[in-house]
Amino acid sequence: MGEGINDYTQFCVDLRRHMWLAGVDQELRRLIWQIAVMGKYISAKIYESNRKLAGFKNIYGEEQLTLDRGADEILKNQLQYSGFVRDYASEEQDSVMRIGKGDEKFIVTADPLDGSSLVDTNLSIGTIIGIHKDSVFDEGRNTLVAALYITYGPLITMVYSAGKGTHEFVLNREGEYVLSEENIVLKDKGSIYSPGGMHKDWTPEHLQYIEFLENSGYKLRYSGGFVPDINQVLIKKGGLFTYPALKNSPRGKLRLLFELQPMSFIIEQAGGRATDGYRDILSVPVTELGQRSPVYIGSRFEVDKVKDYLKWDNFL
Repeated sequence: MGEGINDYTQFCVDLRRHMWLAGVDQELRRLIWQIAVMGKYISAKIYESNRKLAGFKNIYGEEQLTLDRGADEILKNQLQYSGFVRDYASEEQDSVMRIGKGDEKFIVTADPLDGSSLVDTNLSIGTIIGIHKDSVFDEGRNTLVAALYITYGPLITMVYSAGKGTHEFVLNREGEYVLSEENIVLKDKGSIYSPGGMHKDWTPEHLQYIEFLENSGYKLRYSGGFVPDINQVLIKKGGLFTYPALKNSPRGKLRLLFELQPMSFIIEQAGGRATDGYRDILSVPVTELGQRSPVYIGSRFEVDKVKDYLKWDNFL
């Protein structure tokens, strides 16, 4: 965007104009805008939710909320009419679904409602989207062309990247996503950390790493939701989120395709890093839809420091 948008005009720039000014491909920017609009529909469903379970389990054996299924249906049904999406893959489905005619340009992956179990406590939750070309079964660095997440909290915000920086928008009273912050850049070193997994299940190496952060004065900030915790690291301009390899779960909990790849894309575009402790997340090939991976994601210092504690021999 050249010299960027100054403090006065940024409040007048909506999502569509911002993407146009940034030189985002026409079809891609129309798709991102359509997904952002779907966030409005999902937020409306959240607000009318009765918080009850749907009575089903997803393909990973986890209880599904009515909200999970509803958000998934909104995305799938709307994307099939977008004209730009060939295939759709969701954390709530057991396969990649052909929803287009077959000659469309993009594949969309979704965690339709990350953190939905937090709804009953009124904590922030979110939607995570990856937009791919060609195939999802490859390294994210080879397939991702854009990623975004929407946070449903006191404000509804959307953060997106199409490979041209990371940008935040706020949904205003008129129903428009208006630029809040352009070209977000993380500091090399932050001051907060969000550690997932139970303490008793951590490996000794990971425990030593967490003790380093604590002894260095880092503040614990953990909500139990991936979207709000990543959003906190990004908006606070630094820090770390981690869900590590556990003693009885060496691949961790979070799913590479639906959660880690999109967030890693966004964080890298903000100058941060994301690894499984040994490799960049975007360099880890996807071989199956439900593939999980440990993750350390955030500022460069915290992520790079992990290598001082983890040992490759312990990685399975």
